[in-house]
Amino acid sequence: MASVFMVGESSNPPFCSSTGRTPRLRCDVPPEGSPPGCGPDHSADGRSDSRKTLRLQRRHGRGRVFEQYQKERLKFVQTVADFATRPQNIEALQNAGVMSLLRPLLLDAVPTIQQTAALALGRLANYNDDLAEAVVKGDILPQLVYSLAEQNRFYKKAAAFVLRAVAKHSPELAQAVVDCGALDALVLSLEEFDPGVKEAAAWALGYIARHNDSLAQAVVDAGAVPLLVLCLQEPEIALKRVSASTLSDISKHSPELAQTVVDTGAIAHLAQMSLNPDTKLKRHVFSALGQISKHSVDLAEMVVEAEIFPAVLVCLKDPDEYVRKNISTMMREITKHTPELSQMIVNVGGVAAVIDYLGNSRGNVRLPGIMMLGYVAAHSENLAMAVIVSKGVPQLAICLVEETEDHMKAATAWTLGQIGHHTPEHARAVAMSNVLPKLLSLYLDTQSSGDLQVKAKKALKSILQKCTYLPALEPLLYEAPSNVLKHVICQFSKVLPHDSKARRLFVTSGGLKKVQEIKAEPGSALLEYINTINTCYPEEIVRYYSPGYSDALLERLENYQPV
Repeated sequence: MASVFMVGESSNPPFCSSTGRTPRLRCDVPPEGSPPGCGPDHSADGRSDSRKTLRLQRRHGRGRVFEQYQKERLKFVQTVADFATRPQNIEALQNAGVMSLLRPLLLDAVPTIQQTAALALGRLANYNDDLAEAVVKGDILPQLVYSLAEQNRFYKKAAAFVLRAVAKHSPELAQAVVDCGALDALVLSLEEFDPGVKEAAAWALGYIARHNDSLAQAVVDAGAVPLLVLCLQEPEIALKRVSASTLSDISKHSPELAQTVVDTGAIAHLAQMSLNPDTKLKRHVFSALGQISKHSVDLAEMVVEAEIFPAVLVCLKDPDEYVRKNISTMMREITKHTPELSQMIVNVGGVAAVIDYLGNSRGNVRLPGIMMLGYVAAHSENLAMAVIVSKGVPQLAICLVEETEDHMKAATAWTLGQIGHHTPEHARAVAMSNVLPKLLSLYLDTQSSGDLQVKAKKALKSILQKCTYLPALEPLLYEAPSNVLKHVICQFSKVLPHDSKARRLFVTSGGLKKVQEIKAEPGSALLEYINTINTCYPEEIVRYYSPGYSDALLERLENYQPV
């Protein structure tokens, strides 16, 4: 029987007498009395499993740390972006130095964190110019410009939003956006496939261009205009809106910039969209056409030649007040240039449509329509008569009474002056609407602005110099100061010598008596006009209505001695 090797019993290996060989140790058989699992194989497997478990735990622990870090970063930028939507949080975020915390997150490895950080920065910069300046001073703009060319479409939209938010506040901040190379990146974004990226880029370009002609020229020089015109032809309504708005912002500064827009074929595409059912698109289309029209006769004629009239006149009844205001502004810019353009607007029914629009509107939205009537009337007697025949004067008289702001009243007074200054017939039409006393009160009111006083006086004077309708002039005898009164008396001195009925009415109404009470300086024009009026009546009638005549009669009565 083979002997069993006991550990620690002998240093020599055991020997089998029957075979003459040293038996192999059975590693799978534990020594007697050993606890279960303590054999050599069980011990090795246990240690291996433990090491694997430890490695997995360590690896999992490290993963959880990074996962948690990512979650917290994302939570942070999302919270800041949410806070930035409420004005009451802005100051606290600014005081906490949130800009410096968001900046490194623009380069985060996680795209969602990058995009949300950019969104938060845009919302903050959009709030006020101090925060926008902080974005500039924090050297954040170059990162955004770089990302516009390299990142995905979501980040590009967020980056363009930040650039727009910075540029909107002032020409200086817009120039900072230009100086960091943003224009080229934004123009490249106009060629992106995604319409949202195009829209964001066009919007940013518009906010840069709107400030002044040099910034608008920089946008043009970057090659934006042809791409914006292409964007007008895209199917997305939002992209059409922003592109039309940006073209309007470029066109408004100078004839040269407007001509650049026209040369790319913009007018035809804008004209096609003038009757689009989308309200906001129509706002921007009419704004752009108006900005193009205002600069020169040639540009205005090109807009007219696009054959948008008379179809667009229906938009003067649009429920949206900005659509109505922008189309009336466009018509104002067209009519101001020449009698021919004004006549074209009259021929298609534009004057009557604008007068109806004034009746259905209130406040500042009326202003371009009021001025448009003034420009039409200023060109010629016939065009002014077209405004009168279309019942424009009574509507303007209503505007003069209803409107509370001085600039609105000033524009209305100016337009009434343009209508009434041509001939006695024109002046009579204005005077019969009882606007002369109102113009006088606006001129005399110390609360009126300087511009309103000047325009009211000028309109009153220009109408009075042509007006021969004495019933409208007579109320002014009692209220007008001497510098206005001389024009009133002048008109009476022109009419009374040739109209016996008017002479009689002038006496019975108390007009002659009032004239005798006027104290005119010797040698003045006013005294000359008064003398002309007095020569129209017998001397005893003039004496009868002269001040102190009754006292003189009483004195004669007292001194009279019967025979």
